[in-house]
Amino acid sequence: MLALFVQTERTCAIERAAHARAVATAKGKRIGRPSVVNPTKLVYAEHLRDQGQSISAIVKATGNTRSSLYRHLPPRPPETLTAEELQSVYPGGMLPSRFVV
Repeated sequence: MLALFVQTERTCAIERAAHARAVATAKGKRIGRPSVVNPTKLVYAEHLRDQGQSISAIVKATGNTRSSLYRHLPPRPPETLTAEELQSVYPGGMLPSRFVV
């Protein structure tokens, strides 16, 4: 009998918490742990990344952690190599099979 009461109370508590989250979200409040990333530092980090700085250099310059930067910064586009650049990297025509079409 006691287990039934506890289970009912737990179900009601979960429903109340879900309702409270829905009300807070509807009011525009942010749910969860607050972000530690300063938006100004994030803009500066994007600027450094666009200049070609490495993640290590950006971490030292901004003070943000590496994982935060990877989470918030967009990924770099993949570099494309021309045929001449591939030949300079792999002289003598010894291209790996992934480059041969």
